[in-house]
Amino acid sequence: MFYDQAKIYVKGGDGGAGAVAFRREKYVPEGGPSGGDGGRGGDVVFMADEGLRTLVDFRYKRHYKADRGEHGQGKNMHGKGGEDFVVRIPTGTLVKDQDTGEVLADLTEHGQKVVVAKGGRGGRGNARFMSNTNKAPTLAENGEPGEERYLTLELKLLADVGLVGFPNVGKSTMISRVSAAKPKIADYHFTTLVPNLGVVELEDGDSFVMADIPGLIEGAHTGAGLGHEFLRHTERTRLILHVLDIAGSENRDPLEDYRIIQEELQKYSPELAKRPMIIVANKMDIPGAEENLKRLKESLGDELEIFPVSAATGEGLKDVIYRIAQLLPDIPAPEIFVCEDEQHKFTHAEEKERFELTREDGVFVISGKEIEKHVKMTLFESEEGVYRFQNILKAMGVDDALRAAGIKEGDKVQIAGVEFDWED
Repeated sequence: MFYDQAKIYVKGGDGGAGAVAFRREKYVPEGGPSGGDGGRGGDVVFMADEGLRTLVDFRYKRHYKADRGEHGQGKNMHGKGGEDFVVRIPTGTLVKDQDTGEVLADLTEHGQKVVVAKGGRGGRGNARFMSNTNKAPTLAENGEPGEERYLTLELKLLADVGLVGFPNVGKSTMISRVSAAKPKIADYHFTTLVPNLGVVELEDGDSFVMADIPGLIEGAHTGAGLGHEFLRHTERTRLILHVLDIAGSENRDPLEDYRIIQEELQKYSPELAKRPMIIVANKMDIPGAEENLKRLKESLGDELEIFPVSAATGEGLKDVIYRIAQLLPDIPAPEIFVCEDEQHKFTHAEEKERFELTREDGVFVISGKEIEKHVKMTLFESEEGVYRFQNILKAMGVDDALRAAGIKEGDKVQIAGVEFDWED
């Protein structure tokens, strides 16, 4: 099966906790704090791999978590950092944040990497908190939680040439003739349900990749047929081959077919409609083809190159292949664009307030990434840790916000699942 979309969960490794320890050695009186820092958590990294063709691996495994950092130890020994989790994905994959729709990466080159979930930093040990006024701190930090998010992956095939056209015009037959691809071929519509890739090799050693894009009919850009599902695979192609049933064997007019498909490409993306194009007039072996070819040349011959072929017999295919090979070196790789329904998602999500205050069942609930991170990193078993956390709340303006909301002595405050009693 061909899988070109997937939804997964990724989480960077948590940082290791810092240690509370004191140096105790003979002949070293009052050795001082010696708690080491925790190690940093590993990142989740995506790496493009040209050897992969689909996202099928993500059907069976949807959760990816990097290793956490090791905890710090005494004698100022820092914890070891967690290993990065490298996930290989096909080249041509678009990575989006599922919640915000933000486009995080577009991996188009083999070996290209992007960090999609950062590991948390390690907590500081008590040796870090020694000062002139506090020679023996009992304060340390827990590790920072790793970043976590839900992602949507969309594969857009990387091919030099894309075959477009109505169902049953002979695209699959053509790609099977000129490459080693073996698509299903039958005399009914929508025989091809997934895009097919084939490598076309020439006698001089040159080669290029051709993709058969299935399911384009009128209304494809709105979801009719299979077009909406697979139109995105035309975005990467440098050259478009528009295949027409020039014989009109299904009682359709080839000129009208050309107009409809061009309109669908234009509606999906004006940029896509501007791509270099060759018209392949297929089924020349069927009666009526010559007359329609003459009409086609009169209408479009001054604008586009037209190659009469018969994919069934192989007639004319060699001329098309060698013309493609001549054109491709002069056609630059297409700039990456985003279709209209994704345009607004390319910008980063707006910065939110540092925290949000709500009230649920009489409990004041404070939420927000920054404040929740401080809760998870605070070592509440330490009196100094609690005191430091109170100062952080004050500095962030949480105290003032709670007073403005009418909090009273003894009321409950909840942050990241931890409950506190309010004392003024």
